[in-house]
Amino acid sequence: MRSSLPCALIAAVLVTACSVDTIVNKVNPYKIDVRQGNYVDQAMVSQLKKGMTRDQVRFVLGSPLVVDVFRKDRWDYVYRFKPGKAEAEQRIISVYFVDDRLDHVEGDVAAGDAQGAAAAQQEHRSRVVDVPAVDSK
Repeated sequence: MRSSLPCALIAAVLVTACSVDTIVNKVNPYKIDVRQGNYVDQAMVSQLKKGMTRDQVRFVLGSPLVVDVFRKDRWDYVYRFKPGKAEAEQRIISVYFVDDRLDHVEGDVAAGDAQGAAAAQQEHRSRVVDVPAVDSK
């Protein structure tokens, strides 16, 4: 009985010294990235022009995430990105219509120069690959 008392005391101290958060991080180290909603970037918003129809706006931005029944002149595009262990990022863009024509855009991404955004995006994506010629004998 006397030999098991020190062992039990040491075990109790070790168990209480461990925090639950440390154990959980070691057991579950990977968390997936979660993307939800409509991804709308600057190049897409730059293509919008005042006076566009609803169908044209839907073609450029995609179908809206939220169409309010009580406000038929407003579409909301919401995008949320939650990296595994980092803080969540959220973007909200609201598109307003007057007489079924685009009036203005509000939100995190502002309208800008369409040619400049397209050129920057093309410059970022383009690559040159040299393919060696094959000798046919």
